[in-house]
Amino acid sequence: MIILTFAFGLLFGGILQYARLNKFNTISGLALGKDFAVAKAILIAIGAGAILVNLEIGFGFASFHSKPLILGGIVLGGLIFGSGMAILGYCPGTIPVSAGEGSVDAAVGIAGGLFGGLVYTILLPFFKGILGPDLGNLTLKTAFPETTAWFYVSVFILGGLFIALSFWIHKKEKANDIKWVVSGIALAVLNAVIILQSVSDRPIGASTTYPYVIDSVLGLTNNDYFLKIQAPGHWELIFLAGAFVSGLLFSLIRKDFKFVLIHDNWKKYKGNSNTKRIIWAFAGGFLIIVGARMAGGCTSGHIVSGGMQLALSSFVFALFVFTGLLVTGRFFYGKK
Repeated sequence: MIILTFAFGLLFGGILQYARLNKFNTISGLALGKDFAVAKAILIAIGAGAILVNLEIGFGFASFHSKPLILGGIVLGGLIFGSGMAILGYCPGTIPVSAGEGSVDAAVGIAGGLFGGLVYTILLPFFKGILGPDLGNLTLKTAFPETTAWFYVSVFILGGLFIALSFWIHKKEKANDIKWVVSGIALAVLNAVIILQSVSDRPIGASTTYPYVIDSVLGLTNNDYFLKIQAPGHWELIFLAGAFVSGLLFSLIRKDFKFVLIHDNWKKYKGNSNTKRIIWAFAGGFLIIVGARMAGGCTSGHIVSGGMQLALSSFVFALFVFTGLLVTGRFFYGKK
């Protein structure tokens, strides 16, 4: 299982690299409203994945692993996560891939994420009350207590709408590159394989790794939170290790491995100061993990994986993530 999980991480990293979805310039470009490759790939992954996963569940090959709608955590966590994603230019699943390619700011973001995981573990008992209320685990399936043909008709319609929306955005963007289509569909297929009961019986995820690692290293394991994240954190650590090696391996094969701290978008809008980039990369890494842990997941584990299960919590989270991302992008980077 360790080898298989590592291999899934290798595939995950390769899928992201194919369409450059892990790159700082791509994600910060989304925050600036100038590059929609990530959004389009997410939409097509949700659309195609919703059809695949719900068919698997219907045939008894998989089960639901969606997250409950814990309103306070998802709203606040989504805004914080989106803000951190704009500043850092990565999300929990893309950081190790870019670090493997030589992005120093991604490595700094990992350090910030580990610190965020530590702070969240320590302070969780004090602010746990603001994370609620828990409105339950609401998916399209809850609207169809008895699985009928109408449920599957609804799944196909919603899946088709997400796919159509991705192409509508592509048309409005007037972009020529369609690698996002391949990466989005590949993410859907990868998630559909991983979630099978005979494989991993869980969806893709990333953000649990950070508190799991730092809590394990510092011995903060005698608490309810660590017991809750221990199993998923261990799986995600192996998965992200594969993603890191994927970034390193493929960048060496492409002969474009290079240590880089300041990328083009950062240089254009924020200047050449190494110190400034290090500070903000650390802060961004801190924010994405705190936000993700408040919401119970991140881009891959909540928006994509939960969206494929047509979970209301994941769509609400996505709404506030992109709100935080775009607002922060507008004011943090400004316009030039």
